[in-house]
Amino acid sequence: MSHTLLLIGPLLPSVVSTLESSYTLHRYWQSEDKDALLADIADDCVAVVTDGGSGVSADILKKLPRVKIVSVFGVGVDAVDLDYCRDHGINVSNTPDVLSDDVADMAMALALAVSRKLIVGDQYARAGKWPVSGAMSLSRRVMGKRAGIYGMGSIGKALAQRLEGFRMPISYCNRSPRSDSGHYTFVASLQELARQVDYLFVTAAATSGTIGSINATVLDALGPDGYLINVSRGTLVDESALLSSLQEKRIAGAGLDVFANEPIIPEAFFSLENVVLQPHNASGTRETREAMGKLVLDNLAAHFAGQPLLTAVT
Repeated sequence: MSHTLLLIGPLLPSVVSTLESSYTLHRYWQSEDKDALLADIADDCVAVVTDGGSGVSADILKKLPRVKIVSVFGVGVDAVDLDYCRDHGINVSNTPDVLSDDVADMAMALALAVSRKLIVGDQYARAGKWPVSGAMSLSRRVMGKRAGIYGMGSIGKALAQRLEGFRMPISYCNRSPRSDSGHYTFVASLQELARQVDYLFVTAAATSGTIGSINATVLDALGPDGYLINVSRGTLVDESALLSSLQEKRIAGAGLDVFANEPIIPEAFFSLENVVLQPHNASGTRETREAMGKLVLDNLAAHFAGQPLLTAVT
């Protein structure tokens, strides 16, 4: 008999197709009566598959007492109740590393886009303003500026490699210094890191110690010539403080792939020319999403074969 799985939300068609062919799959998000669905599969469901944004709550897991693995399509697990999983012997896996290069690419693209006014310039050209009004306003150089990375994990390290190509001195703030950080400068204080750099890149995981850490004090330290680039989680940033800083030009600009209440983006961002927005799409390439899907499937296969998970969350 095939194992029974609960899929919290939609994933790549190729991943869902494989799940359907290998397991008995139930779609939580499509159920009109979700409580009835959970009650119906409670005695059979042994695994939950979800994405990083949706996660899975303790309320759902309590109704599925036989679940022993949560396989997450994504690197972030802040939406999974890890305490409940730990206390009830539920393994959790995610999909790190395979998305690091694409997320680092997006961080670099956002920095370039907001500094060089790529969106403003595109709109200026499309509106026919060039022959009428002449050259658009000047932008700012990225090459050689000082970069700060908040969170030197696999994404932070991939980003640092790209920043080196732009001849940017690199500092970073982490829970502790990394022995493999080469010639990068460790700065223990996030506020001090912001004060020292022109670009503050956010690549840290969302934890109790990082959520809300990019606050008004940090943004003021970044200053009127500084840029904030966030490809991590929107919850790490105080959005109200960020909006005020952008509106009042207390920072130069921001590039944002993530938001606190996704998929809702505060409308006040829409009218600002000094911010570039993306719909949480940093890992959104065909190549990376397929690799993420394969890792989800491989972790499930390892679990059911009684083997160690490839990418267990500890």
